[in-house]
Amino acid sequence: MAGGLAALAVLSAPALAHHGWGWANSEKMTLEGTIKTISMAPPHPSLQVTAQDGTLWQVDLGNPRQTANSGFTGDTAKPGDAITVLGNRNRDEAKAHMKAVRITLAGKNYDMYPERIGSN
Repeated sequence: MAGGLAALAVLSAPALAHHGWGWANSEKMTLEGTIKTISMAPPHPSLQVTAQDGTLWQVDLGNPRQTANSGFTGDTAKPGDAITVLGNRNRDEAKAHMKAVRITLAGKNYDMYPERIGSN
């Protein structure tokens, strides 16, 4: 049984490390670019965004309920749309990965985490 629990802990560690905010910088950044792909699949919707410098970013949105509550759905945007993302980037700056607090498309804001917009 102890071996099974240890294996479960090892296998779940990446998922636990990925969720929440511990992996992200506390300061927010703004990413401007073009949507390459949209995924609404669990555990959280995400976008791939090509930045103006050509870097491909992984942008995690809120959990499915938060994302839906923001008004963003799989039909809200399409690949090729211009987007601005306010959020927190990965602490490992070698990774082009961030968690969105707000996304803006065609002048409309979709707030995933409204309580985090004004704070660092």
